[in-house]
Amino acid sequence: MIQKLLVANRGEIASRVMRTAHALGVSTVAVYSDPDTDAPFVALADEAVRLPGATPGETYLRGDLVIAAARATGADAVHPGYGFLSENAGFARDCAAAGLTFVGPSPDAIAAMGSKLEAKALMEAAGVPVLPGATVDEDTDLGGVAERIGFPVLVKAAFGGGGRGMRIVRDPGELAEAVDGARREAASAFGDGTVFLERFVEDPRHVEVQIVGDTHGEVVHLFERECSIQRRYQKIVEESPSPAVDDALRAELGEAAVSAGKAIGYTGAGTVEFVMDQKGEFFFLEVNTRLQVEHPVTELVTGLDLVALQLRVAEGHELPAEVTGARIDGHAIEVRLYAEDVPAGYLPATGTLHRFAIPALAGVRVDAGVTDGSVVSPHYDPMLAKVIAHGGTRAEAARTLARALAQAGIHGVTTNRDLLVGILRDDEFLAGGTDTGFLPRHPELVTPGPDDGERVRAVAAALARQAEHRAEAQVLGGLPSGWRNVGGPPQTVAYAVGDRTLEVTYAFRRSSLDVTVDAEAIEVDLLAASPGQVTLLLDGVRRTYGIHRADGETFVDGPDGSTAFRDVPRFADPNAVAHAGSLLAPMPGTVVRVLADTGASVTAGAALVVLEAMKMEHTVAAPVDGVVTRVDVAPGDQVETRQVLAVVEEPEEAAS
Repeated sequence: MIQKLLVANRGEIASRVMRTAHALGVSTVAVYSDPDTDAPFVALADEAVRLPGATPGETYLRGDLVIAAARATGADAVHPGYGFLSENAGFARDCAAAGLTFVGPSPDAIAAMGSKLEAKALMEAAGVPVLPGATVDEDTDLGGVAERIGFPVLVKAAFGGGGRGMRIVRDPGELAEAVDGARREAASAFGDGTVFLERFVEDPRHVEVQIVGDTHGEVVHLFERECSIQRRYQKIVEESPSPAVDDALRAELGEAAVSAGKAIGYTGAGTVEFVMDQKGEFFFLEVNTRLQVEHPVTELVTGLDLVALQLRVAEGHELPAEVTGARIDGHAIEVRLYAEDVPAGYLPATGTLHRFAIPALAGVRVDAGVTDGSVVSPHYDPMLAKVIAHGGTRAEAARTLARALAQAGIHGVTTNRDLLVGILRDDEFLAGGTDTGFLPRHPELVTPGPDDGERVRAVAAALARQAEHRAEAQVLGGLPSGWRNVGGPPQTVAYAVGDRTLEVTYAFRRSSLDVTVDAEAIEVDLLAASPGQVTLLLDGVRRTYGIHRADGETFVDGPDGSTAFRDVPRFADPNAVAHAGSLLAPMPGTVVRVLADTGASVTAGAALVVLEAMKMEHTVAAPVDGVVTRVDVAPGDQVETRQVLAVVEEPEEAAS
């Protein structure tokens, strides 16, 4: 029996594993990096051990430190979660050598599936359909191999997953750079830069099957999940069952997945992933020898606790009847809430979460790694939480989940919330039209048009600020600010929203309120105002807005949407204006490469600096044709958002 479990992970999955362990009477130990010192999962654990440092390579990827922490606390088992060391066969062997129960499959099974190339060979031998592909080494004739496979090809990391170390290549001339970039990204994320090429199936569905095996030779499947809606090859919406899978196809997928599991003697919870084309033919992708991020949708439609199953299998128990006889009940949909700026190209976002509140609607589950006051750093994956809804039908689950997200208060960090709500309410999504081409077909969801409610929310922000000032007034607090018995000029407040500025003016008259936004009048009646809430009447419709001010920003949540308004000071700081032609860091991160020296001539769009944040590379390019007159960073430097990286001046400016 497991008595004390060390969770070798962080964030929401660490908390999720600990909750089940505690419910089973098992004590828990957390390991944490310096940026995670105050994270919720650390507080949830019975004991915690610091891993000095910040980057994954210094902390969560240090298997020796994790095992030392287990020994120091008397833990007798290790749960790896997902990512980090979860699919590291060497770590699983080291746990066994240290007398620790590794909650997962055998080291041999992990090793067999850890190499996607070896995995494909094993699956082909087991009769599972596979796509043509080839490994890449220093001597590989990239062009010849790619031609034999057929363009487009997919460059993939041989170890790891989550979309890192992956590139689609349609033009032979782009292949070499794609391979180099994928190698660097894979090495950073997984500690191994090996990549391979594989035929790319255009706009397939991504369908995977949950399997569970015990140490007595039993392997069963717990039905499929569809995870086709992705950005940067990472899933953002997952559901079970798939809207494209009928009973006959479900049986075929399940049989193939069980065959895959038995071929490697699988134990514990794992996932067999497939791509499925428009005709319903499916091909093996990989076996994830760990718990998947999206496991909650399977739990909600089967009523099972997959973490509890993992622990019981690790203790040597046989699979119980509720697993071998599992059935699908209703439909579940999960979305991944990321800290990222979607219109800016999914750039990772960092900062302090001043508020994180998702309404507790019936059927909604939230697996979060953050809470009010959490700091989102650039060192790790930007996922804040998974929000999951279960309903009797797919439409019911989508509707409930969309409302939970739309009503959430998420303040201080930019997220993909609006994108997720848009997907869940989209007609094609609701009709089951989900494949990996979904987001490219819907640019309006990624870069939405003007927000009609933003101007009214700006008015609510200004009136709440006015109410706050009057509440703080030492005398005549009941009078509105700027009030004169003979009238006077309106009050003016300016807010920044992204790169735009909104100017709100308002004046309280004897029986009315005069309001303009950017000099355009808005007919609105104020029904009530306090620092935390404003109720307005607009065109006969009453709406109440929640207001939250923190760190120079006003966050407004209403039935028509949410906006973060940044205060614009009345007198700008002249030192805050960057030199013309400056390349500014789009997010915090680490400088990986500097590709031009001072004095170099460059063309618009030429890559000058490569940053890494949250294990993904981002290229900063020259804004104009010109000459590099300054380079302010070097490889290894840590930079903040809007920090000047370099300056490019047009030839006339550089010569003057």
